[in-house]
Amino acid sequence: MKKIIIINGPNLNLLGKREPGIYGSKSFEDFYKDLIVKYNCFELSLFQSNIEGELIDKIQEVGFLYDGIILNAAAYTHTSVGIGDVVKAIQTPVIEVHISNTYSREEFRHQSYISANAKGVILGFGLQSYELALQSFIS
Repeated sequence: MKKIIIINGPNLNLLGKREPGIYGSKSFEDFYKDLIVKYNCFELSLFQSNIEGELIDKIQEVGFLYDGIILNAAAYTHTSVGIGDVVKAIQTPVIEVHISNTYSREEFRHQSYISANAKGVILGFGLQSYELALQSFIS
């Protein structure tokens, strides 16, 4: 069974409460419970932090052990050279995901320090972006 981890960055713990017009009204915890049931072909785990260094530490920890990482670094996507560097340094493939279409938002959100080193990028499909990323690990 493939081991896949979802790593979420800052403010994603507020899903369901935060800007529902952009992010929807479902909490990530509820969505994650549904993913576990729907994608029981994977051993799924979840990590969320608002702290950049903790995200880097977690990626280093799993980056040589897991079969895949689904990474939504949130605002750190656009600011963190360190997260971009760690994605480049590990062996585990990373799918970068975003709930919103970052290109339809503020100009600074058009830059990603992760994309160049990710296996793929999925954005703009709401929480379904995570499901699309999981599906990419099925084959």
